[in-house]
Amino acid sequence: MAHETLALAADARERFLLAIAEVVPDARIAEIHLFPPIRQGPIETGVAVIAATPEDATQARHVVFSARYRWTRKGPDRGRWTHEVVAEADAPLVTVEAVVAGVQARANEAAEPERLEGEAVRALLADARCRTAA
Repeated sequence: MAHETLALAADARERFLLAIAEVVPDARIAEIHLFPPIRQGPIETGVAVIAATPEDATQARHVVFSARYRWTRKGPDRGRWTHEVVAEADAPLVTVEAVVAGVQARANEAAEPERLEGEAVRALLADARCRTAA
């Protein structure tokens, strides 16, 4: 089945960031790399690589998380959302770029992932939480 690479829509970005923040506390997020989602039929799938500061401030290495979502956009299961966020490794922040390049190469994807610094992520999360609380 053919797939289509899309720009990450605002609704998907917001929902994905909120899902990531359920596992990784906002204050620990150093950066997030959001890859363009792929749509195969009615299912949209997105991937991100997250660099988080370690819980123990004496550690120099960041915790690298992978995150994935699957969102049914059409059909009888429309709206179904699943996600997972998993700590994969500890690494220096500069190594995260190599991880991102590896994910991009394995996905055979030419489009660059969207890179968000921690402050930008926290601002987006604050906006999203205001909207969902209203």
